[in-house]
Amino acid sequence: MCSVNNCHYWGKGNRCEAQQIFVVSDKFADTATDHIDAPQASMTQATPVNNCMETACKTFVPKGSYMASADGVTKQQ
Repeated sequence: MCSVNNCHYWGKGNRCEAQQIFVVSDKFADTATDHIDAPQASMTQATPVNNCMETACKTFVPKGSYMASADGVTKQQ
């Protein structure tokens, strides 16, 4: 589920239509490039946090963005 309706992967009913997502700590997200996403998740270090306010979804791509395929994630069919 995702309520960020300006994301490339957002779908009706607040459904995330990405095949995979990658949620990390804000600290990691601030330093990681936009090309690091779910396909690279198994190769990254764990990024523990204390609460949800310290997390970020690396899979977010602005709707209509030229970057929609740059992260290696695709929409579900």
